[in-house]
Amino acid sequence: MPPFPVMDIPPASSAFTGAPETIAGRGALDALFPGFHHIRVATANGVHVEATVGGSGPPLLLLHGHPQTRAIWHKVAPALAERFTVVAADLRGYGDSSKPPASTSTSTSTSASASASASAPGSATDASAYSKRTMAADMLAVMRALGHARFDVLAHDRGARVAHRLAMDAPTAVRRLALLDIAPTLDMYAGANDAFARAYWHWFFLIQPAPLPERLIEADPAAYVRDVMGRRSAGLAPFDPLALSEYQRCLALPGTARGLCEDYRASAGIDLIHDREDRDAGRRLTMPLLALWGEHGVVHRCFDPLALWRPLATDLRGEALPCGHYIPEEAPQALLDRVLPFFTAQDRDIAAEKGRQP
Repeated sequence: MPPFPVMDIPPASSAFTGAPETIAGRGALDALFPGFHHIRVATANGVHVEATVGGSGPPLLLLHGHPQTRAIWHKVAPALAERFTVVAADLRGYGDSSKPPASTSTSTSTSASASASASAPGSATDASAYSKRTMAADMLAVMRALGHARFDVLAHDRGARVAHRLAMDAPTAVRRLALLDIAPTLDMYAGANDAFARAYWHWFFLIQPAPLPERLIEADPAAYVRDVMGRRSAGLAPFDPLALSEYQRCLALPGTARGLCEDYRASAGIDLIHDREDRDAGRRLTMPLLALWGEHGVVHRCFDPLALWRPLATDLRGEALPCGHYIPEEAPQALLDRVLPFFTAQDRDIAAEKGRQP
């Protein structure tokens, strides 16, 4: 089996990435993340990723989901920054990060069938620029540009799918991994039933051929955010108005609707190919994995997350939290109560590593 593309990413000093550029005046983000600063990092092929950085200590990468941005972390970032160097990034296609066209691919498949499928015009897999492998490569480039060769990851929803791929492709880079409100993508598609399809209708709407879903989202981006997020179990009550306005601002940016759709199209195509390759080869997540989900959410109602993650991970723990899908905003303290002990256990990992050194 050839090496994974993400593992072959050169260090930040190479031409692949540039030094982080400080970005000033990010409006709502300045208010949501007091004491933090914002950066932009070039990754590959003209793509840049924006992130909000703060705190000190071991590095911790935070990744958001749909239809949100890094702003989702504003309720927990200050507490995390007391113990960690927090890097809250916008995924490509979202927020203030680049939104490349679907034809721009930096991903190399590990199989000829994946390459052929991913290049078929108009197909569900014509989205290799948004494969989770490519999106994970962005994040590894960001962390290396900041000088972090190894780091922890806390990720929600779409970001958790990127984090899963990052941990599979670059296992030596990810020390500990916490995934919020997802089950494995392959299992969720395989186990889709009427209840799941009705609740996660956007999974099947966003993968329709362009430009239909893009056109409908772009007709009223603010309404799309309100409707998608407000129809979950908690309604709109958990969301700070500044954060909600940030989600709406970013979805209205040119290319964001396309980025969302390509993210989901990739998950219904090339990402499934990569996941099947892992399973066929017997590859598993080898770092400690914490899986958390909302007991009022669809993942809890339609799937058994621990049962589905167990065959894919060697060191697993997890539980449902008393909330719905948007855990960092609905139940920030409950989340901190679980992830702080999990991630601070890295101190013991570091001590053990030092003890093994000659």
